[in-house]
Amino acid sequence: MKAFLFSTRMQKVSVLLFLGWVCFLFYAGIALFTSGFLLTRLELTNQSSCQEPPGPGSLPWGSQGKSGACWMPSRFSRVVLVLIDALRFDFAQPQRSHVPGERPVSVPFLGKLGSLQRILENKPHHARLYRSQVDPPTTTMQRLKALTTGSLPTFIDAGSNFASHAIVEDNLIKQLNSAGRRIVFMGDDTWKDLFPGAFSQAFFFSSFNVRDLHTVDNGILEHLYPTMDSRAWDVLIAHFLGVDHCGHKHGPHHPEMAKKLSQMDQVIQELLERLENDTLLVVAGDHGMTMNGDHGGDSELEVSAALFLYSPTPLFPTVPPEEPEVIPQVSLVPTLALLLGLPIPFGNIGEVITELFSGGNDSHPQASALAQVSALYINAQQVSRFLHTYAAATQDLQVKELHQLQQLFSKASASYEQLLQDSQEAETSLKTLTAELQRFLRGARAICIESWARFSLEEFQGRLERTKSQGPVTVAAYQLGSVYSTAMVTALILLAFPLLLLHAERVSLVFLLLFLQSFLLLHLLAAGTSVTTTGPFIVLWQAVSAWALLATQTFYSTGHQPVFSAIHWHAAFVGFPEGHGSSTWLPALLVGANTFASHILFAVGCPLLLLWPFLCESQGPRKRQQLSGSEAEARVRPEEEEEEPLMEMRLRDAPHHFNAALMQLGLKYLFVLGVQILACALAASILRRHLMVWKVFAPKFIFEATGFIVSSVGLLLGIALVMRVDGAMSSWFRRLVLAQQR
Repeated sequence: MKAFLFSTRMQKVSVLLFLGWVCFLFYAGIALFTSGFLLTRLELTNQSSCQEPPGPGSLPWGSQGKSGACWMPSRFSRVVLVLIDALRFDFAQPQRSHVPGERPVSVPFLGKLGSLQRILENKPHHARLYRSQVDPPTTTMQRLKALTTGSLPTFIDAGSNFASHAIVEDNLIKQLNSAGRRIVFMGDDTWKDLFPGAFSQAFFFSSFNVRDLHTVDNGILEHLYPTMDSRAWDVLIAHFLGVDHCGHKHGPHHPEMAKKLSQMDQVIQELLERLENDTLLVVAGDHGMTMNGDHGGDSELEVSAALFLYSPTPLFPTVPPEEPEVIPQVSLVPTLALLLGLPIPFGNIGEVITELFSGGNDSHPQASALAQVSALYINAQQVSRFLHTYAAATQDLQVKELHQLQQLFSKASASYEQLLQDSQEAETSLKTLTAELQRFLRGARAICIESWARFSLEEFQGRLERTKSQGPVTVAAYQLGSVYSTAMVTALILLAFPLLLLHAERVSLVFLLLFLQSFLLLHLLAAGTSVTTTGPFIVLWQAVSAWALLATQTFYSTGHQPVFSAIHWHAAFVGFPEGHGSSTWLPALLVGANTFASHILFAVGCPLLLLWPFLCESQGPRKRQQLSGSEAEARVRPEEEEEEPLMEMRLRDAPHHFNAALMQLGLKYLFVLGVQILACALAASILRRHLMVWKVFAPKFIFEATGFIVSSVGLLLGIALVMRVDGAMSSWFRRLVLAQQR
């Protein structure tokens, strides 16, 4: 009896181990495909410094011979950065009626920032409003990285929005600290994780409770004006969250949004009255929001943010255009760096806003054009140095395009050197040089976007050729993570046609060993357990497929969508209306449980498909077939009548068949889930250059991959639970039989 119990227990352990091994193969396939599709970039730790020029060539005249001067003399001693989270461009856009005599359309989120409109009308040479074009993903942490480094966070970084870590790249905050500037921060505590110990004074407030519209903003206002009046700062950063939280909770059309924007308008008005001549005011949104108040994707409303600049002294040579100019969000980084007399962060790929370097008047147009060219040239030097360093460290960038850009920069550099020697150069030459430098900067940004934010089959094939010298494991990783989703196909083939893995050109020695180990495990399992099941132990493919598809249907029917902007963030506060303090794991767990509840429930409940036939069959005696005798004789001897075991009690007749059936059911369910994730991976690969890849296909793959992992873990837990119950029932049944025999 003990030997039998031990054998049964080992069978159960073997089933769980084998299913766990199959899950691991799928995980490996998902990880390898993710590494090839959701591209990442190398974060360089190089730092810019005043002691080293941005690149070969001369610096502008204004930087030469001045003590303490960096790449360019500072225009401002102080800056106030007001970051209004989710400040969409149309929130700040001045209201104008398209029909003369008619009032503008009244919408809660329009026309509430009246102070900006008044400044633009009354002091056109002091202020400017831009439409800031944001790079996806439009999540706060990625936007803060872009606003301080001037680079492009890759899509895979979206997953770290709730597990922020310190920025290792060169950034504005680091440059300000190196220059001895005093930075005071107040607001979103995300900055604490990104820039630990970087602030001379800080007032952090928890950012996760999106249902709280006022705590963060009121906390900032408690310290903002006293700090500003104290003048014990060089850079003052205030990150307000009320507008973003109001969007998440109510949407932009709610009256609460009008109240929040009116509050921000009052803040801006108070700051304008306190500014001194040496101070620059920057009011910016890190991203926009959808019509529902969410963000995270790349829709027009999400990537369109407001950027407002103001100085008490004239800053712009011309009046604002009727339609605000569209600039990339990363352009703010090199602009602020040069205006403050700092080196541009090493990895910046933004382009300076040239009109801020014109001197503030249009009486000397040639001098203004020369100042703008100087700022552009320093910017181009820095970007050229970064591209050269990055290309030397990795082979991510296209060699052909990189060579063309280098030729363009060399030509522009020669023109600039000639301009330094002959300052009476015609204005047309200045315009030509400006166009060349802008073309270089925009081309550099374009190839970086192409490499870091868009998947290219040609680029991938080039990477594969360049990595052949790095060993078979590296080559295999790129092969298995390619657009053909080889790793996913491999995991599926392992379930049905394992011998096809012997194609050596697609599988490295490492994965061949993994296959041999799994095949050996399957052989050992088959030696002790018959995988062939009959009768009610069989669960049809149709039933398994319907069960898996029902989980997907429930995901959608409960209001979920495979996009980041549709995540039910309010689920984080179910049972915790006052928030979670500084903890992020508990709310993240609650949001995850809400999002993948259908996957968990149906995966854990999948083994019940094996028991369902027993619950549906009829209950009644079955008489033995008799080879001779009459029906009357059978009635005379009712004690010989044999009853068939009822329902799930029949499992006691063949426990080894039950374990094998559980393994077969688990493999079928994993196979159906694997087909889904494979189809999703193929769709993402085929449509990798589609305009909606960031908004639809990449998020869909992430949701499917996460759903597969959650479902597979739930399946293992469900099977283990059923085995545990089956073991308890078996022990109880044996004790019952022994008691009857006594």
